[in-house]
Amino acid sequence: MNSDTAAKSGVQWSIEADGRRAVLAEVGGTLRGFSSEGRELLDGFGPDEIAPGAAGQILAPWPNRIRDGRYDFEGVTYQLALTEPARNNAIHGLVNWVRWRATEQSASAITLEYDLPAQVGYPWSLTLRTRWSVSADGLRCVQEVVNSSDANAPWGYSVHPYLRLPGVPVDDTVLRVPAKTRIVADARLLPVAAVKIAGTEHDYSEPRRIGEAVLDTTFGDIDFGADGITTVTLADPGSGASIDVWADDKFKYWQVFSGDTLHGERHRRSVAVEPMTCPPDAYRSGRDLIVLAPGETWTTAWGIRA
Repeated sequence: MNSDTAAKSGVQWSIEADGRRAVLAEVGGTLRGFSSEGRELLDGFGPDEIAPGAAGQILAPWPNRIRDGRYDFEGVTYQLALTEPARNNAIHGLVNWVRWRATEQSASAITLEYDLPAQVGYPWSLTLRTRWSVSADGLRCVQEVVNSSDANAPWGYSVHPYLRLPGVPVDDTVLRVPAKTRIVADARLLPVAAVKIAGTEHDYSEPRRIGEAVLDTTFGDIDFGADGITTVTLADPGSGASIDVWADDKFKYWQVFSGDTLHGERHRRSVAVEPMTCPPDAYRSGRDLIVLAPGETWTTAWGIRA
């Protein structure tokens, strides 16, 4: 089902199967809602709202931040617009405020597509295709990107869903992150160092309450299962209900954000769980930066289970 309205987030598309339902918005190709058996698990937003705190957005061709919006790639220096002016950073890529188009749709799946044009600061053209589907297994997202330019292109990818267990405050939520290190950030939320977290206040390798912890943390040195999948879990200590965010082996980092800098009713209301292919400032450091050859197609998958 879709609705052509003048909503600020554009056309709305819904997909549904096996008691699971997802809502996608045209602006940003954004995941605006996800429910399981009638329980809303995504802290989304209304169709006539501007996505708050990057809720549900796709972050590409880089996630997180680039210091001063300035980077060198293959011997050339580039300057991006400073989209986080308070910290003098370029943040969250170039596709989160553009209009995506639906190219395929069924009752339980939809493919959204966007052609990113070459531009000042990022002179490469890409085609992004996101296939969203729902089933008894939950929500699945398959992301594909094609480098349609004639030169190598830098690439990084993340998504930004906020999740909450109905009736469970952030403080009481039990968190598990399968990581061995975290990135220490400066006041501009840019990386300074990577440190081991075993036995520290940032160690969530075993499930424990978030409590009063303030999280806007990049976790690295990720553990993957035998199936090549890594999973972050949020759980209700009372009922045992849980939400899993899973990601394949293209994702080397998890960003977890407890919403402390959000305003009003969204303040510390939910937890953003973001699988990332590279750390903040990867365009400058080169750490786990993906380089797409001309004509190359790159694919990854992640999803949510309840």
